[in-house]
This record gives sequence, structure tokens and C-alpha cells, in this order.
Amino acid sequence: MLKITKTYEDWNDTERTEDFYFNLTEAEITELQIGTVGGFAETIEKIVNAKDQSELIKIFKELVLMAYGKKSADGKRFMKDDDTKKEFVENPAYSIIFMELVSDAEKAAEFINGIMPKSIDKAELQKKTNELMAKYN
Repeated sequence: MLKITKTYEDWNDTERTEDFYFNLTEAEITELQIGTVGGFAETIEKIVNAKDQSELIKIFKELVLMAYGKKSADGKRFMKDDDTKKEFVENPAYSIIFMELVSDAEKAAEFINGIMPKSIDKAELQKKTNELMAKYN
């Protein structure tokens, strides 16, 4: 789980500092891999190599919103419902965070690595995804 702390001015010009949490589960990563032709990582690599900025920004927005959520007080849940995402996008901090990620490759890489589950073996996930895809092809 990645925590990003941001200071921003709200819509009433009040300065606020808030923590924002981002996380992907192994299940969500598998969905991304399977739901993208050639796999998610390969698609990102192709976009980066082709220097298709607009497509990269679109995918990055989807990734940020997919990873964003709020921890429950008891720590048992990480809530990612539509209302939670809408609330985040309407917060001025969203724009600050998003612009930092799409304009700074180092922050983008830190973000992607930070939202990955600690337990994930990236090579093993790719292998499992390939095996699963082979069953459906």
C-alpha cells in the first residue's frame, strides 16, 4: 500500500494536509493483465516506446483511480467504491497528485512499485497470467 501525503488548498481556499492511499491486490493485477491484449505491462511498454503520451496518460488515470481507496477504521477493508473515487477526483489534491505522476517518470515508477502488493512475485504473476490466457486462446 502506498500513502501519499499532500498539502493543498480546498475549494474554500483553506490549506489542508491529507493522506491518500493507493493499493492493488493480486486479483486486481491479474485482471489488468488478462483484460489487456498482450498483458498490461507489455501494453505500457509499447505505449512508452511509441511515445504515445495521450494513451499513457489515459492508462495512468485508470490505474490511479483503480488503486485509490480509503482504509476502514478497523483496517479490515480498503474501500474503492464509485463514491470514494468520485470524492477523490473532486478533491484538488487529485490534480496535484496526477500531474506529478504524469510529469515525473521517477514518481510514476515509485507509484507503480508502491501500489503493488508486497507478496507479489512479478515474474510468477506473469507466468500464471500466461498460463491462464493459454487456456482461453
